[in-house]
Amino acid sequence: MRMSRILLLLPTATYRAADFMAAAKSLGVEVVVGSEHPQAMAAMMGDTSVVVPIDDLEAAVEAICALHSRSRLDAVLAVDDRGIVAASEASERLGLPHNPPEAVRATRDKAVMRALLAAASIPQPAFVPVKAGVDPTVAAAEVGYPCVVKPVSLSASQGVIRAEDLSGLAAALKRVRALVGSDETLLVEGFVPGDEVAVEGILVAGALQILAVFDKPDPLDGPYFEETIYVTPSRHPAQVLAAIERLVADAAAAIGLREGPLHAEVRIGAAGDVRILEVAARSIGGLCSRALRFGAGISLEELILRHAIGAGIGGLSREKGASGVMMLPIRSEGVLRSVSGLAEARRIEGVTGLEITIPIGRRVVPLPEGDRYLGFVFARGERPAQVEASLRAAEATLEVVIGS
Repeated sequence: MRMSRILLLLPTATYRAADFMAAAKSLGVEVVVGSEHPQAMAAMMGDTSVVVPIDDLEAAVEAICALHSRSRLDAVLAVDDRGIVAASEASERLGLPHNPPEAVRATRDKAVMRALLAAASIPQPAFVPVKAGVDPTVAAAEVGYPCVVKPVSLSASQGVIRAEDLSGLAAALKRVRALVGSDETLLVEGFVPGDEVAVEGILVAGALQILAVFDKPDPLDGPYFEETIYVTPSRHPAQVLAAIERLVADAAAAIGLREGPLHAEVRIGAAGDVRILEVAARSIGGLCSRALRFGAGISLEELILRHAIGAGIGGLSREKGASGVMMLPIRSEGVLRSVSGLAEARRIEGVTGLEITIPIGRRVVPLPEGDRYLGFVFARGERPAQVEASLRAAEATLEVVIGS
C-alpha cells in the first residue's frame, strides 16, 4: 500500500516545524518540506525538500503543481498564516481536499472578513475600514470610544492598539501605519469589554468539531493586547460555551471555510452574549498546541494530518484533566542578555515543559510592534485553577535581563 505523501509549507521562521514533523513520523506519513529557502542538505533530499516562494502566490502554486507532477501529493498543508492561501490555491488546482481559496483569503484580510460576517449578521464589534489619508473622526463617530485600531493583515495582536479619544486614535493609526506601510487600509473597531476565549476546532465537510476552548484569565483591555495564559477546559457556563460553539460555526460558514483546522477568538459580554473577534484558517500559533492531547496522547498536529490524508478523526476528544500554556511576554525592547530560574520553574508542581524560543543575544521587541514571544511554559493538572497557578508560579521564578 502506498504511503500518504503531504507537502508541509514550513516558513523558516515558524515555531511549528518540529511538532509537525514528529506527528508525520508517528503517523507513518511521507513529508515533503516546502520553505522559501533551500534546506541545508537539499541536494541530497530530492523531492522531500522543495523551495516554495510562499510570499509570491503564483510562483508558490506553480512550484507545488510542478512537484505534484513529478511525485503525486495527497495533501498540501500550511502550518501558519503565511502559507495558507498558497496551500488552498494549489489544492484547488490539483483537486486535493481544501478550503475554498476565496474563504482563506478572507481570513487574511480582516476588513474582508468583517464584511462577510456583517452580511451574515454574525455578532462582532462595530467596525470601519480606514484608508490612508481619511479623517479618523468619521470612524470614531461610527464606532465610538474606546476603540481599537488593527492592521488587516497581521495576527497574534501585532499592531493592535486601543484608543480612548480622538488624539489617541490619530496616534494609534500613525503608529500602526509605520508598522505595516502607509497605504494599507486599517480597521477601527469598537472595543468589546469582557472575557476572551480562544477556540480550537477542525472543519470536516463544513461541519465544525470543537477541539478545545481556552480561557484567557489575564484581562485583555489594552492599550496593547499581549496574550499570556491559555487554560482549558473553559470555566464558563455550559450555555455560554454552547453559544460560543454556535457563533464560531456560523462565522466559519459565513466566511466559507469548509475543511481543516480553525482558530477563533471570541469575547463574552457581562450578560453572556458572545461576539467573534477573529477567525483563522489554521491551528493555534506558536508552540501552544503542546497544551493539547487527544485520545491516547495524540497531538494536535497528528490530528490535523490525519484529517488531511482522510484517515478520520472520529472519537478523538481532548484528554481528561486540565492543561494550559503561558506565552512569556517581552516586557521591554533591547537585547536579550539572560534568562535565569529555568530549572526552578521546571520543578514547579504541574509544569510539564518550558522553552525559551529567542536566542540569547537576539534583539527583542514588545507588542504592538513585536511578533515573537520570549518562550512558552506548559502545565497540566486536575483542574484549570491548578494549571493557572502552576503557570504563574513558573513565570515568577524567571529572571529576564534585557539590555541595550
